[in-house]
Amino acid sequence: MRVLLQRVLRASVTVDHQIVSEIGPGLVVYVGFGHADTIDIASKMAHRLAKARVFSDADGKLNLNVSQMGGAILSISQFTLYADTSGGHRPSFTPAMAPDKATVLYDHFNTVLSSLIPVKTGKFGAHMVIDQVNDGPVTLLYESEVPHDDSLGR
Repeated sequence: MRVLLQRVLRASVTVDHQIVSEIGPGLVVYVGFGHADTIDIASKMAHRLAKARVFSDADGKLNLNVSQMGGAILSISQFTLYADTSGGHRPSFTPAMAPDKATVLYDHFNTVLSSLIPVKTGKFGAHMVIDQVNDGPVTLLYESEVPHDDSLGR
């Protein structure tokens, strides 16, 4: 599972020229699933993001989570996070989980997350127009499994 988190001042999602969700200060999270992802992984990631300390405290240090600063999360399904761009000019999306399985995990992820903090969502599988004003900017990539690269000598 991969989640690209961006701290925002505000964000909205439009589908078919209609705003379907919007938030004020908080986080936009782009959520993608790979073939090996499970309900358990989605649950753990939801808890991890709810506690992510990516907002500044009084001393300017990233010590506050979205709940502590009174914000919300806008969750957007994003299969392109699993794009394989290693060959040619056209990305391959075979590493991404099939939509019928991914929608189950995405719904579960959002259910767990919304039990912890306010969550709005985009529309799974739809063409969405996302309007967001980044704050910082703060952008972080969370992965359920970190790829092992032997060339790094680890």
